Amino acid sequence: MRDVVEIGLGKTAQRGYHLDDIAVVPSRRTRDVDDVSTSWQLDAYQFKIPCVAHPSDATMSPATAATLGQLGGLGVLNVEGLWTRYEDPTKILKELSALDDEAPATRRLQEVYAEPIRPDLIADRVRAIRDEGVTVAVRVSPQHTLALAPVILDAGVDILVIQGTLVSAEHVSVVDEPLNLKEFIADLDLPVIVGGCTNYQTALHLMRTGAAGVIVGVGADEWSTTDMVLGIRVPMATAIADAAAARRDYLDETGGRYVHLIADGDLQTSGDIAKALGCGADAVMLGEPLSVCAEAPAGGAWWHSAASHPSLPRGAFGSAGTPQGPMERLLFGPSDDPDGGLNLFGGLRRAMAKCGYRDLKEFQKVGLVLDR
Repeated sequence: MRDVVEIGLGKTAQRGYHLDDIAVVPSRRTRDVDDVSTSWQLDAYQFKIPCVAHPSDATMSPATAATLGQLGGLGVLNVEGLWTRYEDPTKILKELSALDDEAPATRRLQEVYAEPIRPDLIADRVRAIRDEGVTVAVRVSPQHTLALAPVILDAGVDILVIQGTLVSAEHVSVVDEPLNLKEFIADLDLPVIVGGCTNYQTALHLMRTGAAGVIVGVGADEWSTTDMVLGIRVPMATAIADAAAARRDYLDETGGRYVHLIADGDLQTSGDIAKALGCGADAVMLGEPLSVCAEAPAGGAWWHSAASHPSLPRGAFGSAGTPQGPMERLLFGPSDDPDGGLNLFGGLRRAMAKCGYRDLKEFQKVGLVLDR
């Protein structure tokens, strides 16, 4: 039964849980870590680890998207970012990485993102990623999907990510022609990932559009200001579990069509990743953790895609910490960090082995306990 609290005579609220509030529970058996598989598959595309990159220019350039792909994850390039606005944005990224806490960072982000998007650069960036022999995925916002879709599709991407802070299957507008996700996805012959969403109803509606994957969460971390700006905050453990229930019902409704859930937000350590998958996610979307690898184009600086919004930015600009070496070490170790910030997917494999599960689908059945 759902935990509902009366917050006053005229209003009730559902109780939600963050990933920090829960822990996974080992089963009666353990397993050798070498017998554990962290691979997953989205449509026809197979990946070694359940890692999708958050499409921030702080972490994803064509080169880093290719590097993550070669390491077994899915890099996602933002086609509304700096790499499609400037021929060579490296000087801008270097300038941003040097900003301190006293600098008007948000204003500077708004200025550099005011440059128009160049369709020719979209094709160039997609080509650069494809030339590295990896799966090509790009992100576009719902507001610009109809305008940029012809250019993106002509460039030849493998996976399209339609991502905003919050995305619904039914957007109502009396000013602009709304994006009808169901009609749009039906006309495509490539898998589409859509999101974010935070509850059962929205997740189910997004699945009914024909999406191959749904992003759960609003990318909330210590740098996100969505709560302060919009008053929206949904704990990730609850959001994932609700979306997993929607996936189960949609699976029954369609007679077997499975939609992948990608958790985005509140993910910093290998333990967070294990708990997100234990709640029902198929993969995680990493942003800030990737900003400390040596390949990150912004040199350790971090900002969300929505941090540069021209009128309502929703994300602070800051430094995620000391560089921690190459991306491969961040993902697979070795680690000298006892807090789980390195060897993220080695830690996940160890958690699965300690709990006795062989693969990610089995691990979604792991027991959970509230301990906070």
